Amino acid sequence: MSVDMKKIGLQIAALRKSKGITQAQLGERLNISFQAVSKWERGEALPDTGILIDLASVLGTSVDSILTGGEKAVSYKGKISVEDMREGIACLEKCGRLLGKDNLIYRSAVEGINERMNTDIEQAFTDERIFECFVAEAIIQNLKAGAYIDLTDVKNSFKHERFRDIVLGYADKYGIK
Repeated sequence: MSVDMKKIGLQIAALRKSKGITQAQLGERLNISFQAVSKWERGEALPDTGILIDLASVLGTSVDSILTGGEKAVSYKGKISVEDMREGIACLEKCGRLLGKDNLIYRSAVEGINERMNTDIEQAFTDERIFECFVAEAIIQNLKAGAYIDLTDVKNSFKHERFRDIVLGYADKYGIK
């Protein structure tokens, strides 16, 4: 993320005004000149790092909020790939082959998925389109949980445009550019 001095300045000005204080009053509280505050608000300078915590306190916000210009800072909980999601779905099919389709562990997993998702996961093991639908759903669930995915990976890895476009839409919704 790059530093946008104009956005930071606008954020400082908006917060200051919402508190009903002047540039001079803010400067007094921080032991700096009103000219320094004016430069911040015009996007010509940034507050010194040593003053950021006090500035955030006076303005009733966080340092993050100031430095992002009021935009929510996006923090991802790990990176996923389309291939990893494919492999994860394929592992379930492999469990059925290794454990046996009648094995309690396999049956419980399949029945749980079928019930919660109102579908039949076993169809995905023989139908490429349904399999890719489950891959897309696995990606979406991870995005909702805070994961990051490379958009080029998404664009290059899906055979079915519909699923690719749905995943790209969710990625955009969750701030992945």
